[in-house]
Amino acid sequence: MFSPGAEAAAAAALDRSLRRLLRAGAVLRCKVMKNWGVLGGVAAALAAGIYVLWGPITERKKRRKGLVPGLLNLGNTCFMNSLLQGLSACPTFIKWLEEFTAQYPADQRETTKPQYLSLTLLRLLKALSCQEVASGEEEEDVLDAGCLLEVLRMYRWQISSFEEQDAHELFHVITSSLEDERDRHPRVAHLFDMQSLELQQEMTPQQISCRIRGALHPMSSAWKSQHPFHGRLTSNMVCKHCEHQSPVRYDTFDSLSLSIPAATWGRPLTLDHCLHHFISSESVRDVVCDNCTKIEAEGTLNGEVVEHQRTTFVKQLKLGKLPQCLCIHLQRLSWSSQGTPLKRHEHVQFNEFLIMDIYKYHLPGCKPHQHNPKLKENAVTVLEVKDGMTAPTSASAQPSRTKALFVNGACSSPTLLPTTGAFSLPGVPDYSSSVYLFRLMAVVVHHGDMHSGHFVTYRRSPPSAKNPLSTSSQWLWISDDTVRKASLQEVLSSSAYLLFYERVLSKAQQHQSQEYKSEE
Repeated sequence: MFSPGAEAAAAAALDRSLRRLLRAGAVLRCKVMKNWGVLGGVAAALAAGIYVLWGPITERKKRRKGLVPGLLNLGNTCFMNSLLQGLSACPTFIKWLEEFTAQYPADQRETTKPQYLSLTLLRLLKALSCQEVASGEEEEDVLDAGCLLEVLRMYRWQISSFEEQDAHELFHVITSSLEDERDRHPRVAHLFDMQSLELQQEMTPQQISCRIRGALHPMSSAWKSQHPFHGRLTSNMVCKHCEHQSPVRYDTFDSLSLSIPAATWGRPLTLDHCLHHFISSESVRDVVCDNCTKIEAEGTLNGEVVEHQRTTFVKQLKLGKLPQCLCIHLQRLSWSSQGTPLKRHEHVQFNEFLIMDIYKYHLPGCKPHQHNPKLKENAVTVLEVKDGMTAPTSASAQPSRTKALFVNGACSSPTLLPTTGAFSLPGVPDYSSSVYLFRLMAVVVHHGDMHSGHFVTYRRSPPSAKNPLSTSSQWLWISDDTVRKASLQEVLSSSAYLLFYERVLSKAQQHQSQEYKSEE
């Protein structure tokens, strides 16, 4: 047994050992907590950096085959995203941008800083049409179109990304800004532009003499060419009293804004109804007629002064020049009796192909098909359509009722067609005999009311790399960054707000144009 003194000494030693152990454990715990805090901060910083630079890992994936990139919604920018997707489905417009921007120096074309609208727009449209992916790089699933708003601010357009806007208004902003960019470049150096005059090369007397005697220096065709959405309207006015026709007036347009006529119960509304309503004649009263005044003056005696004769004129619009890319805007805004804006939700039927021959203006005495003298009436003509799209193969195989006025937007089901009326709606129009034929490329749809809503786009998938000149039959539905495949039936069943068409030629017309080129 231990003595009481030894037991006390052992207890004291044990107590000191326990205190040292506990003190050492507290220091160790403190060191561990400090290290965990540092490690946690480093991990959080790394995670934040990875998210900022590359985004969520789940969204960093390769785009599925056959689809196109989506566009990031920057607040309320669905109006811009839907319009860009529609424009990217128009290869003629992209080709014009390529030719237009070729006039800029290489350093300006290669820079990523927004300087010109044409360059910024071309990069976006080529990326959305899968033409900007370099070899070895992954295809982006979602793109950011904020650079377009930034470059439009340089053109004095203040468009907020957090306010709801209209896709059709943005379309006019883009086309008018492109025209301003084209007209901004001077044809010759200004006399007060000393820097440009000093940088010009010295000219010999022979060159100066040639410049003076000859014509003006030729201007590059890319600068003076209009964009493919540019067209011309004709306004024709005829006096009801003397049938005198005033000179035809031409006005330019970038899109056809069509009002939707009142619907008749049991009869579908078609795109032809809207087009016919657009060109329908109207009476203009109290207009001075110079011819009536002249006739009245000839019947007076002693040269009496005759007052200007005011009569009623008949005014009619037609399409003087059809563009290569046709944008049709269906006006869905209406006003109630109390003056509040309302949206019209009627479905306007439209076809994959659009015939515009009957809306084209022709000079008096000139037959509509006079410029096609070599085109035989019963020739077999097949529309140049690829990837499964077909069209009528013979003009003689179509019934005579296809020559009626209304041929666009007809239903395929005869039970939905009106049995009586002034116009018949054929189920299968005769595309082979059309001279001004257009193919549907994209449709912009607005969901919602006049105060809020959302824009989505139906567009054709880009052509394959093996055959870049073909036209795909695969349709896509795009809502900002969401992209999926869609059927043609789903597209034609949508309530269209903007329609994008491109002009096409039949095989007979293509063969005829080649004959004309060989003869020239």
